[in-house]
Amino acid sequence: MQVPAPLEYERATSVDHAIALMERLGDEARVVAGGHSLIPMMKLRLANPEYIIDINDLREELGHITITDTEVRIGALATHQQLLDSSELAAVLPIFADAEKVIADPVVRNRGTLGGSLCQADPSEDLSAVCDALGAQCVIRSSSGERVVEMHDFHQGPYETAVADGEMLTEVRIPLKPNSSSAYHKVERRAGDWAVASAGAAIQLADDGTILDGRVGLCAVGPNLTNVQPISDALRGQVPSEELYARVGEIAAANAKPATDTRGSAAYKTHLAKELTIRSLRKAVARAQGQNV
Repeated sequence: MQVPAPLEYERATSVDHAIALMERLGDEARVVAGGHSLIPMMKLRLANPEYIIDINDLREELGHITITDTEVRIGALATHQQLLDSSELAAVLPIFADAEKVIADPVVRNRGTLGGSLCQADPSEDLSAVCDALGAQCVIRSSSGERVVEMHDFHQGPYETAVADGEMLTEVRIPLKPNSSSAYHKVERRAGDWAVASAGAAIQLADDGTILDGRVGLCAVGPNLTNVQPISDALRGQVPSEELYARVGEIAAANAKPATDTRGSAAYKTHLAKELTIRSLRKAVARAQGQNV
């Protein structure tokens, strides 16, 4: 029977109120916003929280997308649809529009949130790979203040994050760099499905056209999200070319550790890690060069 276990429910009126509730209720409490990850797990009794803290009334505090000359700040309650609809965000970080177009369906996009996606820490989650490729920082708040964790350190294993009991992810901060752009490619079994494999790339070019910095985030090809440091090392200082992309794709494939499941064989996913890395790099570089792709 797909019915959650008995629980108690309270609706938070502010971030501070939500944090106070979490501190008081301890590790048996869970925060819910869109609920598209937690509620199905509760119905299957894979998650059995004794308390649910509803934070949907906090969208005024946590539903923002703020863009400055040097940084993008996105509140944890910004929805997928907000991210997809923001032309200003697409102009500076087109990887978000790439990813949001292939995430779920309108029902999920209208309710699901950035914070919920990141805190679920599913190895196949699109926005986690996006934020990893962009070198995002996660702002975690508690009653004693805020701390900032690099996205690459935020996920500590499948479905495990750096957010401790009594803490809450409130914002994601992404640096904006000159002469840079980004792209995302995904293979899925059907529209809106979890990724069979995906890759996001973020590239910054130097004035002479060489690659000043580059990152690739992979998902669904291992137990954890993977930002492959050897990829960044291989890109830095190089002239963009198909030969370079192919070489970096091989590095991505060598670092992928997928498992065979209903979405595909390990060999197929490893091949996709290579091919999607190549495609994402190619498009990110073209965009950074001013091409409309």
